[in-house]
Amino acid sequence: MAAPSQTVENYLKHIYQAQLSLPHDGLVSMGQLAAALGVVPGTATTMVKALAESGLAHYEPYAGVRLTAAGQKLAALVLRRHRLVELFLVRVMGMDWTEVHDEAENLEHAVSDRVIALMDDMLGHPSVDPHGDPIPDRHGALPSHEYDSLLTCDVGKPVTIARISDQDRAFLQFAEKHELRPGDAVQVEERSAEADSVRLRVRNNRRLTIGARAASKVLVRAAKVVVMLLTCSRGLFAQTAPTAEPFRITDNSFLVEEAFNQEKGVFQNIFGMTHVSGTWATTFTQEWPVPGMTHQLSYTLLFVNDHHRSGLGDTLINYRYQVMEEGPGRPAFAPRVSLIIPTGDSNRGFGDGSAGLQVNLPFSKQTGDWYWHGNAGLTWLERARATFRDGDLSVVRRTSTASPFLAGSAIYRLRPMLHLMLESFASFDETIHEEGTSRDTTFILSPGIRGGWDIGDKQVVLGLAVPVTWASDTNAGVFVYASYELPFRK
Repeated sequence: MAAPSQTVENYLKHIYQAQLSLPHDGLVSMGQLAAALGVVPGTATTMVKALAESGLAHYEPYAGVRLTAAGQKLAALVLRRHRLVELFLVRVMGMDWTEVHDEAENLEHAVSDRVIALMDDMLGHPSVDPHGDPIPDRHGALPSHEYDSLLTCDVGKPVTIARISDQDRAFLQFAEKHELRPGDAVQVEERSAEADSVRLRVRNNRRLTIGARAASKVLVRAAKVVVMLLTCSRGLFAQTAPTAEPFRITDNSFLVEEAFNQEKGVFQNIFGMTHVSGTWATTFTQEWPVPGMTHQLSYTLLFVNDHHRSGLGDTLINYRYQVMEEGPGRPAFAPRVSLIIPTGDSNRGFGDGSAGLQVNLPFSKQTGDWYWHGNAGLTWLERARATFRDGDLSVVRRTSTASPFLAGSAIYRLRPMLHLMLESFASFDETIHEEGTSRDTTFILSPGIRGGWDIGDKQVVLGLAVPVTWASDTNAGVFVYASYELPFRK
């Protein structure tokens, strides 16, 4: 049997998708089919009659059409190719999820079954495409799922977006702009029949109002409650969506960097003060989206007060790229690279006296009432400076150093804006000696707590921790945290 033509495949796919929403034995009207394919009803009728003669469809004049079992299997396999191609274009080719539908419409007819099988293997046999649409298996079986929409789900209960039913690029860009993508957690706060609108709470407690028609296209499932013990990391990245009510504080860790860039139009001011053995170290960081969440620029200033001395430390200019946002089966990932500017006076011990780079790889993932953050990174200094005494002389030695570090934290949600924290940090610092260098290990364990308040479209977060440091000796200190996040434009 010859392979079906592109036109036949398009008809089969559109009839199949239309009849999925119909009751058993329901018929797809010629007008509905013609509108979906952009042809006149007479053209659609002629093609449907040909499908019926081939045994792929059952046609009733003046009533409509429905696929036979053979036609349904062929249509499901076309749909499988389409959705696997979409996912391949996003994950492997790096295309945006809002633009792949039209490309897949062309490629679904050209790609071979062998290539589709290889794509399926490479992608790990996925169950849904980038828009949350289920992918038929290799036998043409399509999983059956029941969804609510933002227009029908319970008000006041957290839900996870599972699927976007409208593949039009403009609507997908609307969903992208307003953080209504598959895997995003939202909550319907109010529906207004008079205004034909739905008010939502999305990430970082941001409020959003959309039209009822748009809300009907965003399909959701109720968030599941997952019980997770701090000591149990099994299933950390299991394919479950963030559960229960979304964390309303997410990007306010103390020592362990999180993998969330700033939202478009919002910037954050972060203050941190550490007191250990009579020395205060104060940092100020300001984070800016450039212009949206994908790219973020920030800077970090350090000020040290060491007993009777005080001064500016070295400055960091930071760039962070949101490679991957958190979703079902995946953590958020946002690598950062920082330029180290030697603004501190190394003669007084307030800096290393060298330009350099710092790289950090932060991951973040929610499981139930827990948020987990993990970091791995390296600090490289081109010509770090150390001073040694040789009698009455001061001898300065400069050399390149590389100091790796690891960090991890577990954050437990007591309430949406009140969290217990346990952070850990280990650094393996390359230290300069009069001859050569050595590696010194420092480990910090820091229990803490943070709480926040929303004030209109602004958010204030305060925190307190007690970091305990093990190095050449053991020291306990106090860490105070404050964050002020606000829009820089409406």
